[in-house]
Amino acid sequence: MGQGLWRVARNQQLQHQGYSGQGYLTREHGRRITTNNVSNTNHRKQAQGGIDIYHLLKTRKSKEQEGFINLEMLPPELSFTILSYLNATDLCLASCVWQDLANDELLWQGLCKSTWGHCSIYNKNPPLGFSFRKLYMQLDEGSLTFNANPDEGVNYFMSKGILDDSPKEIAKFIFCTRTLNWKKLRIYLDERRDVLDDLVTLHNFRNQFLPNALREFFRHIHAPEERGEYLETLITKFSHRFCACNPDLMRELGLSPDAVYVLCYSLILLSIDLTSPHVKNKMSKREFIRNTRRAAQNISEDFVGHLYDNIYLIGHVAA
Repeated sequence: MGQGLWRVARNQQLQHQGYSGQGYLTREHGRRITTNNVSNTNHRKQAQGGIDIYHLLKTRKSKEQEGFINLEMLPPELSFTILSYLNATDLCLASCVWQDLANDELLWQGLCKSTWGHCSIYNKNPPLGFSFRKLYMQLDEGSLTFNANPDEGVNYFMSKGILDDSPKEIAKFIFCTRTLNWKKLRIYLDERRDVLDDLVTLHNFRNQFLPNALREFFRHIHAPEERGEYLETLITKFSHRFCACNPDLMRELGLSPDAVYVLCYSLILLSIDLTSPHVKNKMSKREFIRNTRRAAQNISEDFVGHLYDNIYLIGHVAA
């Protein structure tokens, strides 16, 4: 009985879908009529000058072959705005197509100053035949030379008239440049303490929380990987600079450069303790407050607690 009900249901389904003998023939006949009508309609349209599919495909293909808009047909302001988003390599490639636009001095001047924010030559009268495109190539060459040998890199900049032989000018160049290898830069600053002194004075730590100011300092002047005389020198210079930028805060908190020095060392040790996977038992907030106040007794407990929270939430000060 179950198989009989299944056959009845199946036959009703086939009849509904048009797959019975008569329904299938009727449906097939309708499909042929529809196809013939469509072909006849297309033929009539082509005969009457209607839509030509071949013509449409040909037109579309020709538009695709155009590829891009000719910048020379746009207003100069719009063309320069578009090209200003290109880097040096892409701008050189663009000059193969739009030589006058891509070789414009304003574009290359923007590339120079966005990568190397300060050069002595920027503030001088340009010599005869000066070109910012040529200057970009020299700055790039000098940066690569510095990353291989810092002394030779600085001498290259001076030989091309890009930098003056002055610790302050070299410090400004380093402060405004992000293309120099930080390991080579650390070696150079360790040897040139006069440049390091001027580089520290370029930082402005006014109204900054101490751990955040220390992070900014170590982003420009990378800390050594091990403790030693150079790290002590960096922290000492930072402490004096931080106090000079925040005299009112120092009076309010009763802090001196020596106290800030102790706090900076405590923050570095705390950063290592909280972030190192090798330290199993992390220092608690109460332990940090007790150890820090033991070294610097005039510091308030609340202030030291805020220091701990900053390291715990944000992370290492010299990462």
